[in-house]
Amino acid sequence: MAETGEELVFELRDVHFSYRDHVALDGLSMSVQRGERLVLLGANGSGKSTLLKLLDGLIFPDRGSIHAFGRKLTAEALADEGLARSFRRRVGFVFQNSDAQLFSASVRDEVAFGPLHLGLEHREVERRVADTLHIMGLEHLADRPPYHLSGGEKKKVALASVLAINPEVLLLDEPTAGLDPKTVGFLERLLNQLAEAGKTVVTATQDLDLAAAIADRLLVLGEDHRRAGEGTPPEVLADRRLLLESNLVHDHPHRHDGREHRHPHSHLEDHGHRHRD
Repeated sequence: MAETGEELVFELRDVHFSYRDHVALDGLSMSVQRGERLVLLGANGSGKSTLLKLLDGLIFPDRGSIHAFGRKLTAEALADEGLARSFRRRVGFVFQNSDAQLFSASVRDEVAFGPLHLGLEHREVERRVADTLHIMGLEHLADRPPYHLSGGEKKKVALASVLAINPEVLLLDEPTAGLDPKTVGFLERLLNQLAEAGKTVVTATQDLDLAAAIADRLLVLGEDHRRAGEGTPPEVLADRRLLLESNLVHDHPHRHDGREHRHPHSHLEDHGHRHRD
């Protein structure tokens, strides 16, 4: 398999993907550096979730190529049990819908599932479960069924189930959607702490506040399913034309002195809360 640079975790070259007749990504090229905090910023339907699934090896491009850790990521490559286990140990994916990720009888069993599936020894699994429950503040919920939990608690359990495998890379799809401000703050701090510990964190969101709080770099996907722009958070969030064209903010007309003026606003600016899906 072709090798890429050691500092690249992912490299995409001219990636195209469609769901039947619906284009999701149209010729995307990009890379993710080791240890980077990358936010994929885009409106609903821009291709963010599809891109994360491609990075996680859940789906594969119609055209173009993806390299992960210096190897080409294909269905054939992941058919090799050893390579697949190594990849799953290194990459963890937190889905937007926690209910799609949680299925065990208790929170404890949910957090233990990943380490057990990787073939770790029972004592090591118990240690990881205990440590992860403590870090996430879930000890008091350890014996509760996940389906009895609140939305915020489910999100924490879903993240805990991924952290228990201690992946090098975290992929998160709209992690703050539907969460209360206290849980959002906890999540922001945790993601930054994980990055400081050397993890590579790739987050898909349309939440501009979250993007500003957790990113080294923003990559904006437009509604044409192509890369619309990229840069540091201050650079991208100051580019009002880019945000307007990508449907991340919207124009509000105002009348002053009998004349109509249009100014770009995001929902979080207008109403004091975060813009959600």
